[in-house]
Amino acid sequence: MNYDPKELKNNPRTAYVAMELARLLAMREETAQLATDETLKEMAETDLKNIDEQITVIEAQITDILAKEKEEEEFPNEVMIEIRAGVGGDEAALFALNLAEMYERYATIKGWSWKKVDESTNSLGGYKEASFEVKGQDVYKELQYETGVHRVQRIPATEKQGRIHTSTASVAVLPIRQKFTIVLNPAELEFETSRSGGAGGQNVNKVETAVRVIHKPTGTAFRSTVERSQAANKERVLNLLQSKLQQLHDEAEAQKHADTRKNQIGSGDRSEKIRTYNYPQDRVTDHRIKQSWSNIPMIMLGHIEKIIQALAAAAEAGEMGEGEE
Repeated sequence: MNYDPKELKNNPRTAYVAMELARLLAMREETAQLATDETLKEMAETDLKNIDEQITVIEAQITDILAKEKEEEEFPNEVMIEIRAGVGGDEAALFALNLAEMYERYATIKGWSWKKVDESTNSLGGYKEASFEVKGQDVYKELQYETGVHRVQRIPATEKQGRIHTSTASVAVLPIRQKFTIVLNPAELEFETSRSGGAGGQNVNKVETAVRVIHKPTGTAFRSTVERSQAANKERVLNLLQSKLQQLHDEAEAQKHADTRKNQIGSGDRSEKIRTYNYPQDRVTDHRIKQSWSNIPMIMLGHIEKIIQALAAAAEAGEMGEGEE
């Protein structure tokens, strides 16, 4: 096995098995020395066989733990979903709200946790923009292909002429990783504080607990109002910023090897419309795989399993195309 014993001992997941492996290796060395004594050779060789079997089991455990850790690093079990209203004014904001509700319901179905981090609403209660923290098994693996521009075609509740409107909202799924190669430079960060507003306790409107961080070189910004203290919100936005910068770095590296990453989904700023929700025709179409599904009411209630599975299958087969302009 190729591994660093020091790293195994410092890793909480492998620390115990690393100690057990070290104990067995030391025992094996002592037993091997006894095997040089003719009077003890037979017994020592039996013990060596038993020790080797235990070492094989321990090494297999280490391999499984490291493999799982690698998969979790590539597909973390925590993401940030950012949803922003696009073209369409109030109707776009309402559609952004609908998308957020759809993903929240899907999270409930999957048993994932869902936590609102920040929101900006319009007069109708729609989302100008909003961000959510989602945690759960395979959350990024399943939601990674939701990033892009979503389009809705329907008659708004406020439309008196019965005309069909087309609006858009963008979705960005940001993986929150546990390991980073990117280091934040304090000199490149700008912080803003404000009152959180809304429900949350007696002091919520009296103390500036909300925190916004801006990465000046890239203009990337995050705001958190979900925690009760300024320090906790600051820690949260720094973690989100580091995750975003890591993602941008990883995408830049991946671009250098585009031939092996043809189907890599880019940032949430891509202009292609990846999916259309056509209410009059009761049809949801994902343009990247040219596949449609009916029963929009059930889809908006969070039943997007078939869409998620179809996208994963297409990506696995290398058949993921681009969205519509």
